[in-house]
Amino acid sequence: MKSDLFQAPDYYQVDDLLTDEHKLVRNTAREWVKKNVSPIIEEYAQRAEFPKELINGLAEVGAFGSYIPEKYGGAGLDQISYGLIMQELERGDSGIRSTASVQSSLVMGPIYNYGSEVQRQKYLPKLASGEWMGSFGLTEPNHGSNPSGMETKFKDMGNHYLLNGAKMWISNAPICDVAVVWAKNEEGRIHGLLVERGMEGFSTPETHNKWSLRASITGELIFDNVKVPKENLLPNKSGLGAPLLCLDSARYGIAWGAIGAAMDCYDTALRYAKERTQFGKPIGQFQLQQKKLAEMITEITKAQLLTWRLGVLKNEGRATSAQISMAKRNNVDMALKIAREARQVLGAMGISGEYSIMRHAMNLESVITYEGTHDVHLLITGLDITGLNAFK
Repeated sequence: MKSDLFQAPDYYQVDDLLTDEHKLVRNTAREWVKKNVSPIIEEYAQRAEFPKELINGLAEVGAFGSYIPEKYGGAGLDQISYGLIMQELERGDSGIRSTASVQSSLVMGPIYNYGSEVQRQKYLPKLASGEWMGSFGLTEPNHGSNPSGMETKFKDMGNHYLLNGAKMWISNAPICDVAVVWAKNEEGRIHGLLVERGMEGFSTPETHNKWSLRASITGELIFDNVKVPKENLLPNKSGLGAPLLCLDSARYGIAWGAIGAAMDCYDTALRYAKERTQFGKPIGQFQLQQKKLAEMITEITKAQLLTWRLGVLKNEGRATSAQISMAKRNNVDMALKIAREARQVLGAMGISGEYSIMRHAMNLESVITYEGTHDVHLLITGLDITGLNAFK
């Protein structure tokens, strides 16, 4: 097992903008990742296996529902703390951050925001502790960027709902105890349903042969005449806006998380450039290598400031969906470019599992697509600044 020598870059002293609580939360997550994730993650990624033994630790560092009130088992932290936890988890691996991001933003979030008090009391403490894992069913085989076209439907059968359809590319699906499933009723209105493992006709086959997010567990949600109790419908919001607001929270977490992956690639490349000698001197002394490293730290610093400001707006309830889209798009694109440049700094060693860079690069190829593709987020910004809808 390899040691983790990571040192976080902070070129503009962004730490000065954080409270003592923010730094405590961040440092706790950072040390947990160094101790528990870094030593094992390459092996699990090589095997394409999710390290289930990390679930309890994720709960302990507040990664599950960090901003959910303590009365429901959450940590009661603010949005910047949530973002910093996601940053540290993705510094370890995007798949580990995905596990926590789905649990927090896409499962606990809608139950807390749209659920009844009975649903909150029943599900949230179990999800916060990691006793239960959750998944979020929106994407379908025929509907990714166009979720409004979903074909999963449910009928009112009097004393229960009858659910039919399928979801795919669902993080946590094969291990989930409960799924927040978005489906259309007979009038075509989208609602959220809480579907529990063990309900007859509900299955969660695992997705194999991934070249990305190999340490994350992905699968399908299949509903074949599943009888869902009426009390499992989320009562407080319906329509497409309900799942999209959940995605806002997930995208916000990704904006922070991508910085973590970029920082890890930069730190690895910087250390290597100072240690690797060619032509009688460290390669970091050559102009083109310094150009790469200088551009990396510049882009990371810009992303740190962008995301910190977004966190302030989120805490104040003023962050817009378009602002979140901009940060998600910018930061993931930034991280992917840094991963590619860092790989070049390391030359052939950049593809070796001895270093984290190639794993980050492969993971980020998924992150740049999920929770809204790179192009879709660009058009969200375009719509916001022009008022003209390019989606129609």
